[in-house]
Amino acid sequence: MRKKQELRSDKREVAAIVVVAEGGAIGRGGDLLCHLPADLKHFKQITMGHSIVMGRRTFDSFPKGALPGRQNIVVTRNPHFSAPDVTVAHSLDEAIAAATMPGEVFIIGGAQIYAAAIERVTTLYLTRLHATFDDAATFFPAINPDDWETIAEEHHEADDRNAYPYTFVTLKRKK
Repeated sequence: MRKKQELRSDKREVAAIVVVAEGGAIGRGGDLLCHLPADLKHFKQITMGHSIVMGRRTFDSFPKGALPGRQNIVVTRNPHFSAPDVTVAHSLDEAIAAATMPGEVFIIGGAQIYAAAIERVTTLYLTRLHATFDDAATFFPAINPDDWETIAEEHHEADDRNAYPYTFVTLKRKK
């Protein structure tokens, strides 16, 4: 049974979606760097109807629990962890193998899960946050820009709802 799961996980397209500020920062104080409504809308639009994989701390940061309209898969070392509307996995391989929704499997955080998954990621949905956060505590793993091709890029200035300028960038791993 384990071999089938591992084979299945290798065949799934794995994507990551993340907001990254200057210096690779992705979080502070156990939460996002800031509230960026445009990015939350973008995140929902891209991940809706897909399986999303996250660490337990990322899941714990959601105020209402599992995100609706998606299969929420939480990777945890805790053998007793359970939560409503959540598929529990104890490794990244197990999480990807457990994905049942069609299309890409999305890695949504946190830093440990991104680091474990980055070599498998074929598409990176990146929101570049054009700001510096000196109190950032978590960071996205460094990627080699030579390994990636930009296939879409859309810049936005700060506005009355989004305090910082940002750019939506979609990167594809070069073959």
